[in-house]
Amino acid sequence: MVIGHHLVRTACGWWLPNDPRGSTSRTIRSDITAELGGLHYGRKCMQPAGGEIRAFYREAAKRLKHDLLTFDAAERDFLGECSAQVIDEQRYTCYACAIMPDHIHILIRRHKHRAEDMINNFHDHSRLRFRAEGLRPPDHPL
Repeated sequence: MVIGHHLVRTACGWWLPNDPRGSTSRTIRSDITAELGGLHYGRKCMQPAGGEIRAFYREAAKRLKHDLLTFDAAERDFLGECSAQVIDEQRYTCYACAIMPDHIHILIRRHKHRAEDMINNFHDHSRLRFRAEGLRPPDHPL
């Protein structure tokens, strides 16, 4: 029985389809991204060393159309506010939340919404707020 969901949201560009750790992508839609390596569907049992992952993203950063996004301290606070609004509006029970410079972890009690819908609610709300506050360029795919 599922009692909760561990939701993970990455900042734009930080989990590509051919990430050496694996991903849930079934296709690579960009030739530029495909040049970085083959598709790795699912999480690999044996995870690569941190240096390999950092090297992959250093190379990716040179090729991607948009900069890899990170969140500074003020933006992490802002994301906390955005998350709190969604939790309140959707009446989610949040057991834990960690907002990191390039990703977010949220532990939510089982709810009438599916996990995918919950993560979309968090993503959509924060994307709209970031744009409304002018914290990201309007053409960047948050």
